[in-house]
Amino acid sequence: MSSPATIARPAAAETYQIDVLLTAGQPRRRAGALAASATFGRRAMLKIKHDPKQLVDSAAIPILFTVLFTYLFGGAISGSPANYLKVLLPGTLSMSIAIVTMYGGGRLAKDVTTGAFDRFRSLSVWRGAFVLGGLLSDAARYLFASAIVVVLGLAMGYRPDGGAPGVLAAVALVVAFGLSLSCVWAAVALLIPDPAVVISIANVVLMPLSFASNVFVAPQTMPGWLQAVVTVNPISHVADAARDLMNNSGGAGGPVAWSLIATAAITLVFAPLALHLYSRQR
Repeated sequence: MSSPATIARPAAAETYQIDVLLTAGQPRRRAGALAASATFGRRAMLKIKHDPKQLVDSAAIPILFTVLFTYLFGGAISGSPANYLKVLLPGTLSMSIAIVTMYGGGRLAKDVTTGAFDRFRSLSVWRGAFVLGGLLSDAARYLFASAIVVVLGLAMGYRPDGGAPGVLAAVALVVAFGLSLSCVWAAVALLIPDPAVVISIANVVLMPLSFASNVFVAPQTMPGWLQAVVTVNPISHVADAARDLMNNSGGAGGPVAWSLIATAAITLVFAPLALHLYSRQR
């Protein structure tokens, strides 16, 4: 009778080697809030790299409003396009960034609907990192749009009396205001996770605010009731602040203060709301 075949067993050294590989690694430390936020921000930027059409609106809106309104209404309102640019360009800078903010909410809503949102929530990172990372990528988009407005204005003949410091201060103020609006659309996206609906709601809110402001004309030419609306419109305060900073008008204190107050108020209300809605998602 033939003996049963012997079963080959791994050598002891090989067994120990496997055990060492399985147990040698120490548990990884949980990523910090800033590191996780930076990672999600990089992810959002990579999405733009692989899908450049996301920057089309960030480029088209500033170009459209700056060029179109300068050459259509510059002569009628200020006597020449060059004179009108001193009023219009800081205004279109503020308006363009405000309008571009809606696309951050649309991006977040798309992540919620495609399932990426649920995968990220399962990671052992700070819950707010996903939202904050998106805001970091939004800031890059706003800087891109701001650069287009400034470079385009310089090419069209605009010369800021405030110099580079005034321009940089105005851009920083406008980007900060844009990030506060991003918190609004992030909260909307978490309440209504439909990109098309988020964009529609943002358009309904931002378009009237943009045109019922002092971006294009002085409020003194408007009816009394509309002047009251323009006076309390935060976009008007941001546009005034940007004008004073870029043109070195000397009256930047009031508009800048009101712009910072509006930015802080919007952020303090909607940033915690967005984080709360994110935390309670199922």
